[in-house]
Amino acid sequence: MQSDKLRLIWIYPDLLSTYGDQGNVLVLEQRARRRNIPVETVYVRSADPIPEQGDVYLLGGGEDRPQILAAARLRRDGGLGRAVERGASVFAVCAGYQLIGTVFGGEEGQPVEGVGLIDIGSRRGERRAVGEIVAEVDPELGVPTLTGFENHMGVTDLGPSVRPLSRTVVGTGNGDGTEGCYSGRVLGTYLHGPALARNPGLADLLLSWAMGVETLPPIDDTWHERLRDERLGTVLGRQ
Repeated sequence: MQSDKLRLIWIYPDLLSTYGDQGNVLVLEQRARRRNIPVETVYVRSADPIPEQGDVYLLGGGEDRPQILAAARLRRDGGLGRAVERGASVFAVCAGYQLIGTVFGGEEGQPVEGVGLIDIGSRRGERRAVGEIVAEVDPELGVPTLTGFENHMGVTDLGPSVRPLSRTVVGTGNGDGTEGCYSGRVLGTYLHGPALARNPGLADLLLSWAMGVETLPPIDDTWHERLRDERLGTVLGRQ
């Protein structure tokens, strides 16, 4: 950590905050405080500069026009890229996931330049992926099975320096049998839900990266596990 507080940066809530993705910020706040870790959360609107001294940067989903505008402003600002170079973590969801790559599909499917934090490219698919998703996480990350909700038309191709976050059991994800990706401490996913409420292990992975530790003290996850069990049981029971 760069200061005496864990600093969370919620990027452009006025542009990128669909399907309750702000809940990801709330989950990180709660899980840190329950471990007596001081937290400061900074909400950065699209007219404001990106602070470069954050520990975890979060981006949510959004519609086509806000996504294009957000990408352009982040490219001009440059603060997020400098924060990543400094060692900060990034958690990006859906539209936020697409725009941290090199290119994504615009309103009419035209290529739009991304921020270029990781080597992925997204394009518009032929069908919208809507519904529950279940995916098995890369064993290197030590995170249990993911559960979430997807609603997108994106197809995302991963470059050689990027690893899939998980492999789909149910749902579409990236469109090739994988879901999401990660490179260093930059992690992206199509999962809403909010993703971190439904996957506390993923939240703790981000916190451990920010704290520079391999494991965190355990906390009571009864409510989260009940939600996970209900969702996983419902989705997998339909097969």
